[in-house]
Amino acid sequence: MTTVSTTDRLIRVLPGETLLEALERTGHDVEYQCRGGYCGSCRLTLLEGEVVYTQEPLAFVGPNEVVPCCCVVKTPIKVECSLRQVEASAEDKSQLALDL
Repeated sequence: MTTVSTTDRLIRVLPGETLLEALERTGHDVEYQCRGGYCGSCRLTLLEGEVVYTQEPLAFVGPNEVVPCCCVVKTPIKVECSLRQVEASAEDKSQLALDL
């Protein structure tokens, strides 16, 4: 099990989980279409660390980018990705501020 540092928090990746699955499970906002590395709509900027592809993506992957739907985390990484924005009550907003 390894870790992912995002814009908002530090999360743990469960065994066998893709990067996309870990981000979704922890409430992060990631666009996706195919979940197979074909379209590249889930592409994220990789700031630190290393991933391994379970299947080589067909989508273009530029330098310092990852396609999270078809990769697993090899070393602790840091990516540009934020939590989903939800409309919350004032009480919920004060609790969210504590989480950051």
